[in-house]
Amino acid sequence: MGSIGSIGIPGLILILVIALIIFGPKKLPEIGSAFGQTLAEFKKSTKEIMSDDSDETTDTKETAEQKEKKTEERSDKNAGA
Repeated sequence: MGSIGSIGIPGLILILVIALIIFGPKKLPEIGSAFGQTLAEFKKSTKEIMSDDSDETTDTKETAEQKEKKTEERSDKNAGA
């Protein structure tokens, strides 16, 4: 069996015709609109999560650099004493 990526144009047309028969012409635009809003919200959430992850990665790098500087400062003090 093929994957969902190999549906093709005829398959999509068939799915749309079946959806039109099942839901009717009045309900189909509402369903499409709801699907579009859901997809937009999903994209927005994904971007926020990716943004948060990159911020945490930056914070982690800065914290590691600060710890490294403190360790170097302690090493310099101990070497001087």
